[in-house]
Amino acid sequence: MRTVRAVVLGVAVVACGLAWPVAQAQQGIRRIDLQRHDLSSPGREVVQTIVELGSGARSSRHTHPGEEIVYVLEGAPLEYEVEGKPAVTLKPGEVLFIPAGAAHAARNVGNRKGAELATYIVLKGEPLLSDVRDGARK
Repeated sequence: MRTVRAVVLGVAVVACGLAWPVAQAQQGIRRIDLQRHDLSSPGREVVQTIVELGSGARSSRHTHPGEEIVYVLEGAPLEYEVEGKPAVTLKPGEVLFIPAGAAHAARNVGNRKGAELATYIVLKGEPLLSDVRDGARK
């Protein structure tokens, strides 16, 4: 019984250690999935999500398997860094188009929560988000 407890405890410690960097990278970010539907274009679907970023929160650098249309809903200004373009800061009511496969990140540059409505037109069955590390896709 002690051996089983020791193994379970060891696995839990390792799992927490592996999950910590991911949790830190996404700290202060909350995703609220609204809807997901097939489109009339074969192999495509639309996904809508509200993404809330706490003060100072920054997303990981990532890509999507299709286009993303961003509409800033409320709160603090959000800064977007999109591969090959200068960074842009958006206030509520402003929009941004992110091309398919473009590496990008978002950051809350204000002192209160900010939120966006993200609409993705993506390849069905693909992961919605893929992290990019050191210039290479993960």
